[in-house]
Order: sequence, then C-alpha cells, then structure tokens
Amino acid sequence: MAWNSVFTRKPFTSMPFFGLFKRQDKLLTLAFCVLMLVSLVGLASVSQDLFRSQALWFGISIVIIGLFLYIDFRPIINYRWMLFLIYFVTLCLLIAALFSPAIRNIHAWIIIGPMRFQPAELAKIALIILLSYFFARRHIGIAHVSNLAISFLYVLLPAGLIIAQPDWGSALVVFSIWGGFLLASGIRWRHIVIGFSILLVLSFFAWHFALADYQKERIVGFFQPSYDPLGVNYSVIQAKIAIGSSGWFGKGFGHGTQTQLGFLTEPGTDFIFAAFVEEWGFVGAIILIGAFILLVLRIIIIGLGSRDAFSQFLCLGTASLFLAEFALNVGSNLALVPVIGVTLPFVSYGGSSLLTKAILIGIIQSIAARERF
Repeated sequence: MAWNSVFTRKPFTSMPFFGLFKRQDKLLTLAFCVLMLVSLVGLASVSQDLFRSQALWFGISIVIIGLFLYIDFRPIINYRWMLFLIYFVTLCLLIAALFSPAIRNIHAWIIIGPMRFQPAELAKIALIILLSYFFARRHIGIAHVSNLAISFLYVLLPAGLIIAQPDWGSALVVFSIWGGFLLASGIRWRHIVIGFSILLVLSFFAWHFALADYQKERIVGFFQPSYDPLGVNYSVIQAKIAIGSSGWFGKGFGHGTQTQLGFLTEPGTDFIFAAFVEEWGFVGAIILIGAFILLVLRIIIIGLGSRDAFSQFLCLGTASLFLAEFALNVGSNLALVPVIGVTLPFVSYGGSSLLTKAILIGIIQSIAARERF
C-alpha cells in the first residue's frame, strides 16, 4: 500500500457527527466513564473542592473527545511541517515553564491568572504524534543506528527540558513512550542490551551530578523500606496501611482512617489509588484496574485493526503512555517503585493531565469510528 493511498481526503474533513458517534468504540467509552466515576467518587471523599473542579474538567474533556471524534487527523501526516510545528511549540512551552514561578520546588507549570498548565503533558502528545509519523515510515529499518539516534534525539530534547524542571517522573514516562515504540518496531536484542548499558551509565552520572538530595533519599527509601519511617518513607507506609486494612469492601465512603485523618499525603493525586482502595476495598481495586485494562486493550485492538501504520503507532504510543503512568503510580502506592509524582491516568486530580489524555482518546475514537473491525 502506498504511503498516501489511505489519505486522499483533505486534512480535518469528517463524516457526519452522529454517524461517527454511533460508530465510536463503546467499550473504550465505557472504560473511560468507569474511570471518571472512580475519580469523582474518590475525590468527593477527599475534598469537595477537588471534586467540583475535577467534575468541571471531566465536562470539558467530554467536549474535547467529541470534537476530536468529529475530526479526521490521519491526513496530518501529509503535512510534515505541521507535525514539527506542534513539536517546536511544545519545546518552547517547556522552556517557558523553566522561567515560571516554582510550585513544590518544580518549574513545571505555566501560570496564566488563576489557571495553571503543565507543558510536559502536551509534550507527551506531541512526542506520540511525531514518533508515530517517524516509525510509520522507518519501522522496517529501525535497527539502523541512524534511525535509533534520530528517534532518541526527538525524545531527548523534551525529556532534557523536563528533567531541568526537575520532573523526573514525567521524563521517565517520556522515555517509556519511546521504549514502547522501539519494542513494537522489532528492535534487535543487542540494541536492547546496549540501551540498558547506556541507561546504567547515565544512572551513575545522574546520581552523582543531577539528582537532588531529596530525590536520592526517595531512592534509598525504596530499597530500604524501614529507612526514615517518619520522613521519606512516611507516605508509602501510610499508603500500604490504607490498602492493607481495606478488606474486601473497604471501610466505606468517607470512612477511610488514613485518608480522612490526614495520615495519607496527597490522597487526591499521587496516592489516590490507596485512598480509593481504603474506602472501597479489594472489589473497588478490581473495578479500577479492570476498567484500566479494558481501556488499554481497546486502544491496542483499535490500533491492530487500523489500516495505516500511522494510526497503529499512535494507538501504540497512547497505550504505552497510559501503561507507564499506571505502573508508576500504582507501583509507588504498593512500594514496588519509588515515589516520583506520576498521576494515575483519568483518576488523579489534575486538569492538564486529564485534558491532554482526552485529546488522545478523542483521536483514537476518531480512528475507531472510521475503521471497520
């Protein structure tokens, strides 16, 4: 199939909206709605202010999904300049964030009046789109050193700016997206070994020259669970208590002791999984995890059913993003990975994260509505 043969229409043209609405992936919509309900229930127990704000963001997200469902973005790959423009604007926003006021010792937000926007979230979308374009054209020869180097450079620029904020959690997610593309492109094992070797060397230099003291403390605390129980390991210990004491059906809405008494830190963002499970138990955890698995599986199935490589890789990149953030957030709640401030997709409080992920869901729904499975 020729590269442009499936993109004969002008960009951004569309079928009638109601026809597209009927052809959207219903299971993907169901998974999104369940995660939205989990988020609102969890935040309502934590804070009414967070609940009202997140409900507003979800309303905006639904509008965004509908808008991107209506638009066919696949022909965008015929306009290379547009892809790089999105990427370049994202880099500029990341640079601008470095000069913005620090929040929690991180220069990660652009502040406009009462609104705050995190460019790192937009960088994830820009990178997924650009890498989808790149790998769709070169995945057959991706094992060539030049192709690996170019794709790594695309990742390194935004990742370096994110590290400078410093936001190591978002940077790790960005590299995880790239890793997902490489694995799906059939990269050779020797390149994987070389990559891990380079990662070990970079980790050594990061420990000695890049990581702040509090970041080193978190890593030490991860490998030594009994280290500083009232300091660096305090949040993880409280999260494990919250999850371990929940039982089958939890302690009930608004009755989680660790959450309601303030022992669990950041129950609306970093530790919302522990806060939700404490009040809704093992059954609640199964519902949350099941909805997320359904969401990712539907994205992968939509990608596999797509007729063009760009759509396939875009679905792959989105699935990689969601899986990386889910693993890092839930893993930190269970003390399986260090706490690095990564949100739980669609569940943690946050407008920037939610709106950017809604854009990806809308694009994928647009792909699903225009394909036949």
